Amino acid sequence: MKKSRINFNLVLTLVIYSSVACTPSVSPSVVSPSSSTNAPNPSNSQQNPELEIAIIPWVSSTEQQDKIQQLEEYLKQELHQPVKIQLTKDYETAVNLLVKGEVKVAYLGPLSYIQAKQRNPNLEPIVAHIEKTTGRPWYTSVIVVNSQAGIITLEDIKGKRFSFVSPSSTSGFLFPSAKFKKLGMKPDRDFSEVQYAGGHDKNIIALAEGKVDAIAVNKSAYIEAVQQNLLPENQYKTIWESQPIPNSPFVISSSLPSELKTKLQRALINAPEGLLNVGGITATGYTVVQDEDYEPIRKLQTFLEKPTQNP
Repeated sequence: MKKSRINFNLVLTLVIYSSVACTPSVSPSVVSPSSSTNAPNPSNSQQNPELEIAIIPWVSSTEQQDKIQQLEEYLKQELHQPVKIQLTKDYETAVNLLVKGEVKVAYLGPLSYIQAKQRNPNLEPIVAHIEKTTGRPWYTSVIVVNSQAGIITLEDIKGKRFSFVSPSSTSGFLFPSAKFKKLGMKPDRDFSEVQYAGGHDKNIIALAEGKVDAIAVNKSAYIEAVQQNLLPENQYKTIWESQPIPNSPFVISSSLPSELKTKLQRALINAPEGLLNVGGITATGYTVVQDEDYEPIRKLQTFLEKPTQNP
């Protein structure tokens, strides 16, 4: 897989208006960080301050924490300095830590990056992962329903129980919310109950346990749930899928020294495949990104925030 920068604008600018069009519809082997040939220099490790990185929650904390520890050890060796990666309790905590300068690096969702950038302009994305299921640096959102709930179209969710991931989630909130708005639907008015699970895996569990009738979730998380028989295909189905969404980026503060930024960017791009799944995504590598790649997310956010013309 060629890990070069891929510009999203040509494809994804159309997302703002086309993403609201209804479209019915393994974890890789882990490479031990100790295999790196770049052994850390003890004197450098003592001289350089600890680099703190925040990661948004995505899947089971135990599973995600294992991946995070492996990446942490890898980065210590590649950067030749102490590294501490923390898994935050929710999206908002990761954003707050980065905005306030309590961490210099964070792995954020596309929308949470935009929200962070609005609060602190001195932030920039440096890499985003390449989706293993598509081979591209983007993914999609899907709405999944219980087949027994009598939901065939999005309009059928009216009067039903629905769960988003988080108000800061791109696939678990922004894109499906924009679709609902385009259809003239208001979740807080039209659904019998609206929940926010806090993570894609938690949203899937809520649906599997019958706590809700429909959910918005990342498609790759849904596919994995089907493979694990958490959401058997004869009991659950997708009724909508979004247009491509630019993948979640690693975001840095401008206060990070340029040399360290370059080293971090290079280390992530060259990371073994087994170290890539810190966000719970099956990834094959990272590609260079920049702020303009996420402009479509800003536009969709603006669309969602505009007052409804026809109540």
